[in-house]
Parts: sequence; structure tokens; C-alpha cells
Amino acid sequence: MMVLLDGQLKKREEAVISVFDHGFLYGMGLFETFRTYGGRPWLLERHAARLARGCRTLGIAWEPDPERMRADIARLLAANGLTDGYIRWSVSAGEGGIGLTANPYLRPTEVVYAKALPSGGDPSSRPGKTLRLLRLPRSTPESQERMKSVQYINNMLGKRELAAGGAEPGTEGLFLDPQGRLCEGLVSNLFWLAGGTLHTPSTDTGALPGVTREFVMEMARKSGVAVREGWYVPDDLRRAEEIFVTNSIQEIVPVTRVEDEEGKPLWSGGTGPATRRWMEEYRRMAEKGETR
Repeated sequence: MMVLLDGQLKKREEAVISVFDHGFLYGMGLFETFRTYGGRPWLLERHAARLARGCRTLGIAWEPDPERMRADIARLLAANGLTDGYIRWSVSAGEGGIGLTANPYLRPTEVVYAKALPSGGDPSSRPGKTLRLLRLPRSTPESQERMKSVQYINNMLGKRELAAGGAEPGTEGLFLDPQGRLCEGLVSNLFWLAGGTLHTPSTDTGALPGVTREFVMEMARKSGVAVREGWYVPDDLRRAEEIFVTNSIQEIVPVTRVEDEEGKPLWSGGTGPATRRWMEEYRRMAEKGETR
């Protein structure tokens, strides 16, 4: 496996960072995950803008250059023998002393990874996913808005809770915020249709403002469906007509079962017509590189 370390192609065993990097010492680092279609990174400008926004919040001197990023992704895919791939673009604070600092980080570390995409095939034939409520609450955001931070302990512990609870492989954990309101999945944003409106938890709950989340809301509004971001509780899902989750790698994934913390059914259903339509439209737009 080849990676890009500060713009240089390196074998995985040669790609090393300093033990004094503040990404390692203090979690001062961010990342974006996205995928390519026909070798082209999808929604790259949006991912780059979110990464840059987070870097400014953390005082990391990194600014996006989408053209340079596209060229680097093409080099990395070729070096790994991939036509398309899962891309993780990481930026950490870079080397510093031991101890907290208020000074800006002027020499960040940038690491880009590529790996083969999971098999997904035609989105119209994609099987449904099970969601299970987690007992572990979602941690509060790092700042006023949740960043896509390298500090993923909350998510890892949620994953372990699923395994310890006997959840079926592929089950997605569903976080509640500390007040018991629906928040987000371990690696996804949550949506459901009820009464002709598409609902999704507000980012005020601590949910990540996902790039795919934002794009799907735009798609829904353009198709004439009202979208409501709000505060909801698990019982609100009982009234759902269709449920799905989103992320930038898996796109739009239908949900066919929701379980409580013990694995007992809370909701069940099939892939609804609106979900299927948006799944197909999203894939078509991504393959053509359309964003409008």
C-alpha cells in the first residue's frame, strides 16, 4: 500500500510521523473521507472547505487547493493500482513540544490514504441496514460545531458496544445525545420520511454536518419534498414511512429495521420509493460529476 505523506509517495512502512506531532499527543487533527467515480473525487470542494474550516478553528495553517488535491489523488490511485478508491485525507497539527499551546501550527502534517472501495454494485439492489440504539451517548462536539476529528474514541466504544451486545454484522449504531435525542450513526447521518416531510436530527444535537447529508437535503428540496432539521426522540421513528442513512462512501443506504438498545424491534419496513429514487439519482449525479 502506498500513501502520500506531505505530498510524497511512500510505502506504508516508510510513512512515519513524529511522536511529537500534536495530532498524536493531543488529537489536534482532522480528516475527510470521500470516494472517486471514474477516477474523479466526488464533492471534493465541499470536503476541502469543511477540512479548511476545521483547520482554521484549530489554528492549523492548511488551505485547500482542489486542483492539487485532484492531482495527488490521481497519483495515489495509480500507485496503488486502483481505478477508483476510498480516499482519506488527513491533516494533523504537526510537530510541537510537550504541553498545551495557543500558538498556531504553521507546519502541519498531511497524509492521504487510498484503498479499494467496498463492493456495492447497483444502488437499486442494495440491501437494507439495521440500526440499533446505543446506550453510550454521543459525546459533545469539540467546538460549537462537530468537526471530523481524529479523536474517535466515542465511535470506537459505540462499535464495541454493538459487538458486545450481539448485534448482527453490518448493524449501524445509532447515537442519542446526552438529553436522549436522536443524533447520528457511528459513521452516518440519519434521515426519515414521515407525513411528506424529510426529517433529520439538527446538528445542535452534536451530529456531524455531513457533506452527503447536506447534498441529500438539497436533492430532496429540489424534488419538492420539505426538509426539517430538528430535535427528535427514538419514538419519532415509529411513525416513519421510510428511513435511510448517508455517508460519503456508502452514499444513501436504506434502513429496514431499527432496534432498541437490547435488540428488540422499534421499527421495520422496506426500501421506500423516495429512498430508492434518491439512491439512484445520487449515483447518477456522482458518476456524471454533476453537483446541480
